[in-house]
Amino acid sequence: MNASFSLKHLKYFIAVGEHKHFGRAAQACFVTQPTLSAAIKEFEDLLGVQLFERTKRHVLVTPIGEELLERAKAIILEANALMEFAQSKGNPLNGDLRLGVIPTIAPFLLPKLMHAIRDEFPDLTLYLKEDQTARLLDSLHGGHLDLLILALPYEAEGVETLTFMQDSFYCALPLSHPMCDHKAIMPHDLYDEDLLLLEEGNCIREHAMAACSWPSNKGPNEFGATSLSTIVQMVANGLGITLLPQMAIEAGIDKGCDIKTIPLAQNSPPRDIGLVWRKTSGRAEEFKMLATFLKETLAP
Repeated sequence: MNASFSLKHLKYFIAVGEHKHFGRAAQACFVTQPTLSAAIKEFEDLLGVQLFERTKRHVLVTPIGEELLERAKAIILEANALMEFAQSKGNPLNGDLRLGVIPTIAPFLLPKLMHAIRDEFPDLTLYLKEDQTARLLDSLHGGHLDLLILALPYEAEGVETLTFMQDSFYCALPLSHPMCDHKAIMPHDLYDEDLLLLEEGNCIREHAMAACSWPSNKGPNEFGATSLSTIVQMVANGLGITLLPQMAIEAGIDKGCDIKTIPLAQNSPPRDIGLVWRKTSGRAEEFKMLATFLKETLAP
């Protein structure tokens, strides 16, 4: 059998596989449902296999469809990488760029960067998505995002990373706390304290615990907040202490709150902030160029 299907067939196949619904898949592909359904039927006939089980209520991917779906995604990623590579050679950092950023970076760093990026690269259009690290990586691998700004280190396969800044940690204390007269906080100073951190799933939780060498046999406060702003309010009300990244303090997260922020000892590791992209991306050289620009922009 000759392989006479097109990338269009693969894109429609992937859309139905992801949405499990022909109507929503058609909307995502900007075509009518009959057009998409006909293309899927044509693709199944070309392959000689059934890709989906269709009922009035559900669309299920067949076992062979599941295997082919992963191969289809890989082919589309490679095809996109080919186009990206060609475009980046002609005019780097132009066109659309889908950028994912975690919540403990986005509100503090992006306001500093957006105008600078727009001025330096006027032909580049950024589309931003804010989410937790694991979900952003899933979107990156699925081809829904091109580039991420994450806090590193973070274990992930199939990606390239490049650090463009470091973000130190500060200890945030209520004004009545006896350590408020310290010039720096040593890790062992915190071990008997009620340490408030973000809930599980936020990578800053692990980075903060590493920064203060938090004992592995001792857990932080069982309460897990969903935002740094919430934790700041809890500290101000005397419910405990926390560790805040320097970028959040510089952005004024503690403004108007009855807390004091004191740097951790100099030997405490900061979190690295870097760009993350797929190893197969054709825009790697562009992303390295962007990392250099960000590093220079954020330099003291």
